[in-house]
Amino acid sequence: MFDRQCLLENGRNKMIVVPLGIASATPTAVRHLPAVALWREGSVFLFDCGENAQMSMLQAGLKRSKIDAIFISHFDVDHYSGLMGLLSTLQLQRRDRELTIAGPKGIKEFIEWNLNFSGVELGFAINYSEVEEGEEVTRVIDEEDYYVEARPLKHRRFCLGFRFQEKDKPGKVDSEKAEKFGITEDQQFKDLKAGKNIKLADGTEIEAYEIVGHPRPGDSFAYVSDTEYCPNAVKLAMNTNILYHEATFGNQLADKAKETGHSTAGDAARVATEAQTKLLVIGHFSARYTNLHVLLKEARDGFYPTWLANELRPIFTDPTHERGIIKPKVEIKDLTKSSSSSDGRPSHSSGRRDSRGQSRGGKNFRPRRGGSGGGNYRSDNRGGGNYSRDNRGGGGGYRNNRYNSGGGDRNRDDRYNNRGGGERRSYGSSSYNRDRNDDHESQPKKTITPRTSYDDFDRF
Repeated sequence: MFDRQCLLENGRNKMIVVPLGIASATPTAVRHLPAVALWREGSVFLFDCGENAQMSMLQAGLKRSKIDAIFISHFDVDHYSGLMGLLSTLQLQRRDRELTIAGPKGIKEFIEWNLNFSGVELGFAINYSEVEEGEEVTRVIDEEDYYVEARPLKHRRFCLGFRFQEKDKPGKVDSEKAEKFGITEDQQFKDLKAGKNIKLADGTEIEAYEIVGHPRPGDSFAYVSDTEYCPNAVKLAMNTNILYHEATFGNQLADKAKETGHSTAGDAARVATEAQTKLLVIGHFSARYTNLHVLLKEARDGFYPTWLANELRPIFTDPTHERGIIKPKVEIKDLTKSSSSSDGRPSHSSGRRDSRGQSRGGKNFRPRRGGSGGGNYRSDNRGGGNYSRDNRGGGGGYRNNRYNSGGGDRNRDDRYNNRGGGERRSYGSSSYNRDRNDDHESQPKKTITPRTSYDDFDRF
């Protein structure tokens, strides 16, 4: 969830991009259908709404009630399959304020037909902003401090990309000069920041440029979904803080990308380079890629400040205020890795674990093929052969304890508490007979989070 107190302490609110679904066409065990949330000053803007989008919002700590607008890029089912479920949820939550939905012409007809078919009567109004084919650029939202524009992309069917742009902010007031001129009233400061000249009580006229600095450019975010490389993608991304661009295929499948109207990682890098964006985030990955770092490497070959989109992992337009602002409610675990219990131990284990996660015993363990001995131990036969061994250090032979890879000192293994009913043995200078509980408790538990090549905080 978002730590609002931290936001207040860190100054003005930031724009935060949260990928909710990064898959293309079909979900996988660890990737969901396309959806990206943009959080800004307490409001949420949703770009595409694939299946499971609202569940991902819950997991990310984003309130569905805070959604101000939803932008649908096109009518491939994976990009809007979660829309009707989300609208139904907003109705059940008794939403009463207006919701803006922007997308290609036909989005209003689709929503109203489904509402009529299911007999749902919304308690809130929907402001539709439809874009027709042939329009070069359309402002689908234009507010006092930001706007959202849409441009057509190059896909097999009519598809839109979006740019969320904060309008330039007034420059900062020079407090020392203001005090020197005797400017004290709030209205005077507001007029000066709005670019208006003011007149003091003694008749002195103060021009805004004397007190106020240059306007500060607003933050920006571009969402470029299904498309081949095209000039409009560059225009949408020009000088943005963050560009979220699809990278469905690797460069080796460039022909496949062109055939299906999609981009490669290299295409995304080309757009980012020409647009001079500060950070490229690639997403919308084909299910054929299980190792996404292949795509990351290809993108970084053309544009180094590139990140992989990770579901629920927030990306900030201002990294100096990143830490501590957002706290996801849950953590998505990679189902391709072995499952573990809440304390970090594999869920199939009933025995105690040593510091490497290996079994120390337990009556429910089955010896692996080739194991010898009885009762309360489990053989580790990674090295092959018909003996119980741990062969990480190389070589053969019958082993009751682990060796390090250098072949030097032996590391004691407490697993064999009662090997075949025999007596305890001593290895090296230390006795095997020791209080294992004290040893286990004396070792502090450490949570190890592997760092990846893109997991840094110096982003821009």
